[in-house]
Amino acid sequence: MTKDELRKHLRTARRDQVAALPDSMRALVFHRPPAPLLELLPEGATIGLYRANPCEAPAASYAKFFLDRGHEIALPRFASSNAPMEFARHSDPFDEEDLEVGPFGLLQPFADAPVLQPDVLIVPLIGFTETGERLGQGGGHYDRWLAAHPDTRTIGLAWDCQRVDSLPVEEHDARLDAIVTTTRFYGPFA
Repeated sequence: MTKDELRKHLRTARRDQVAALPDSMRALVFHRPPAPLLELLPEGATIGLYRANPCEAPAASYAKFFLDRGHEIALPRFASSNAPMEFARHSDPFDEEDLEVGPFGLLQPFADAPVLQPDVLIVPLIGFTETGERLGQGGGHYDRWLAAHPDTRTIGLAWDCQRVDSLPVEEHDARLDAIVTTTRFYGPFA
């Protein structure tokens, strides 16, 4: 299967899994990072997260949790649709008053929010393997950012249905250090 075919298949599976969750259950999933993830975080680390679309594994509760523990939070930001991705301070994950709509229609930090370099980056994904391979949206934004910041620890956040046995991996595809799903913690990978 090609990457595009896999994306289509896995997006459908992800949408179906999310649609099958009762509203009361949706509020509980990904509410608090599991202990094995917390063990991977250096003291005082800046944590990069993402604003989830309706079917992605939600990261908003993690942002609140990490901010409460004293970590700086950063979200992706784009100056334009063809600009490189950068991360900027997200200081208000409770009310989100420090965000505006960016060029891709997603909420991102205001243009004057300070640029931050995450020490740990929690990334969205379409698919993953048990060994840390990741299939992203296809734009390459995270792979390019990670290539420029190779010391950043990467954690994938996913629904269980997004696990596949193998992925067509290319040289530029960044491997994750660990993956969190609703039922499992994979990693850390060497």
